Amino acid sequence: MTRSTGTYAISTTLGEAVRAFVPHPLPPTDPLLAPASFADLNRQAELALARLSGVSGLVPSVDWLLYSAVRKEALLTSQIEGTQATLTDLFDEEAGFKVGNTDDVAEVTNYLRAFRLVQEQLRDPKGLPISARLLCEAHRLLLDGVRGAGKQPGELRHSQNWIGGTRPGNAVFVPPPPERVSELLSNLERFVHEATGELPPLVRIALIHAQFETIHPFLDGNGRIGRLLIAALLEHWNLLAEPLMYLSGYLKQHQAEYYRRLSGIRTEGDWESWVSFFLEGVAAAAAQAEQSIIAVASLIAADRRKLLQSPKASPASYRLFELLPMMPRFTVERVRQRLDTTFPTANAAVKVLEALGVVVEVTGQKKNRSYSYEGYVELLTR
Repeated sequence: MTRSTGTYAISTTLGEAVRAFVPHPLPPTDPLLAPASFADLNRQAELALARLSGVSGLVPSVDWLLYSAVRKEALLTSQIEGTQATLTDLFDEEAGFKVGNTDDVAEVTNYLRAFRLVQEQLRDPKGLPISARLLCEAHRLLLDGVRGAGKQPGELRHSQNWIGGTRPGNAVFVPPPPERVSELLSNLERFVHEATGELPPLVRIALIHAQFETIHPFLDGNGRIGRLLIAALLEHWNLLAEPLMYLSGYLKQHQAEYYRRLSGIRTEGDWESWVSFFLEGVAAAAAQAEQSIIAVASLIAADRRKLLQSPKASPASYRLFELLPMMPRFTVERVRQRLDTTFPTANAAVKVLEALGVVVEVTGQKKNRSYSYEGYVELLTR
């Protein structure tokens, strides 16, 4: 089966005339998406998301889960674009430790800022809706002061871009000409806000992500903003109340396939294969996040038991323990600030947890020592 998913326009860049792809508005037509091609996978993906929402109740604080899930997504979506930062780098940076690849960490931190902005706007009744304007605001934060800062942060592109190849003429894909971008995003926005019961929400998210990547409205950061859009829509359409899933892990694991399926839409009109790939990804990522939550909940419960059974446990050590899931790397000074107590009290609290093997000292120094909730960090970085 082939369908036309767009037309070509001649565009010139770097003195070369290229055929730029201009996608048709969503949803796919001639033929329409066949429900038989996605019904079963969609049901499995929705079930996996419902189970994930349910299992989050295992943990006393959903904020603990969000702390790591949102950072994993930020990290993995950035790694798809080639950053080398690790989760431990992120934890260390937040703890005020020295981090080697500061530029890569800054890119991941920027993604977190962009993500928070979008989430706050969508949760605020007076905030911006999902729109080109909101995505531009997120883009401005994403590229703030990092690689790509010279690529017009917060602005739709004014020039022709291309993907792959050594020059425009042999590019793997040439997105629409710049003068078409605004109108194409308006069409996409309309599709986001249309009240339509024909396609299930997850299928619509799959279509929206692919269409956004095809439009490629920015000079840099399109992949990350496009994946941020997935997370935003999952919450906006009540598929997941909190961003507990890191879909970028699945997309990174199957990166070649991810790009190949997107390309198949443009070259063969094959929306079905992309939608199937996306729904399988949601089911797999939700199941992985669910397993991760169960493992984290078990670890924290076991460590809490150790503390409760310890004759040396103090109120300060209990309070410190409750902070650890959102402060996995720390110094005694940071503990003192967070507990709003004296240095000796903070130090004693750390010592209790160290004696129980819950936290370990990581510098091997006598002064300016740094600590890690190592079992938890290992679990998350697996």
